[in-house]
Formats: sequence, structure tokens, C-alpha cells
Amino acid sequence: MKWQQIPLGSLQTNCYIVENPDRSCLIFDPGSEGKKLIHLLNQRKLKPCAIFLTHAHFDHIGAVTEVREAFQIPVYIHKQEEKWLADPALNGSQLFMVQNPIKVNDADHIIKNEGAMEINDFAFSVFHTPGHSPGSLSYYFEQEGFVISGDALFQGSVGRTDLPGGNNSQLIKSIHDKLLNLPEDTYVLSGHGPVTTIGDEMDSNPFLNGF
Repeated sequence: MKWQQIPLGSLQTNCYIVENPDRSCLIFDPGSEGKKLIHLLNQRKLKPCAIFLTHAHFDHIGAVTEVREAFQIPVYIHKQEEKWLADPALNGSQLFMVQNPIKVNDADHIIKNEGAMEINDFAFSVFHTPGHSPGSLSYYFEQEGFVISGDALFQGSVGRTDLPGGNNSQLIKSIHDKLLNLPEDTYVLSGHGPVTTIGDEMDSNPFLNGF
């Protein structure tokens, strides 16, 4: 199994493609530039199985409709943000994209609980990591040694908490309880910016020092 980071849109939101040797794949956070993403997937002859969202902010959901329709695949989101997809006020597009607010049809599957998840030949764990937003999720691929953290944890930083439903103390607790307990060599695939590791963030992230 391997993964690929694809920055999309003006905010360079990281979309991740996780693929198996049979070329089946999962898509995480198709945030923008749907046609570009679809072309890349087709060019590589990948077979998408599902779209998983770390959270429902506009820059992480902007290409959901295009990609979902192109491959006829289901969308997964946490229960606390299931209404955000179709609500520009909640997903932030009303504030940041006044001319083109984003409205996405309801997700096919609502994630209500943490724990192990399997889809096709993919197996991973789902962590609820609120703070940046109330329904933020992280997806941990233990055997492969990486976690897709969305906008919870970045290289040298953490997610902003000044948007609706944000809570800084909750975010730091989520990172400490759910992410920093992972092996230090675990790769952190963040929603923006470069890949880092749990160990590097424990050692040098100024937002986590002293916690």
C-alpha cells in the first residue's frame, strides 16, 4: 500500500490518495480542482472506492461532488458535521468564497464511532480529533505507519480554532490523547504543508511544548 499527496486549490489543501497493489484506492479530502484530480486518477488507472473527509471545511470538500459523480463512490464524514456539507455558513464557503459558496449533497455514510474500519482491502483506524472543528477525524494506517490528520496537526503548528465550532484546548487535548500516543516514527499527513512525523512534532512543535 502506498500514498500520494496532491495539493489542490488556492489554499493548497492536501488531498491524499491511498492505493493498494490492485490499483484500488481511497481518496481523502478532495478539496478543489476536481477535473485535475479525476484526470490524475484516470491517467494512473486507479479505481477509487470511497471518499473520506477529515472535516467539512470548504477547502477540503470543494471537489467532492465532481469526484463522487465521476466514479460513483460513497462519501464518509463524522456525524457532527454531516449537515455542514450543504450549508455554506457552516463549511465556511459563505465567508471565504462569497461568489461561489459550496453545497455538497449529503454523505452516504456517517461515522459515529471511533475504531477499526475496513473497506475493500483497506484496513485502518478512525480517531475523533475535534478542536479545529467539532467533527474532525484522523485516519491511522498502523501497518503502513502513517496517519492522515486533516487540520489537527501540522509540521510545527496546529489547526486554527477561530472558526465555528473551534476550540483550542480541545484541539491540544485531541492531539495529545489521540496522535502523540502513536509511534514516534509515524508519518503525519497533514491537511496543509509538508509531511512530518509524530516524533518531530513531540520534539519541536512550539504549540505542543509543555503539554
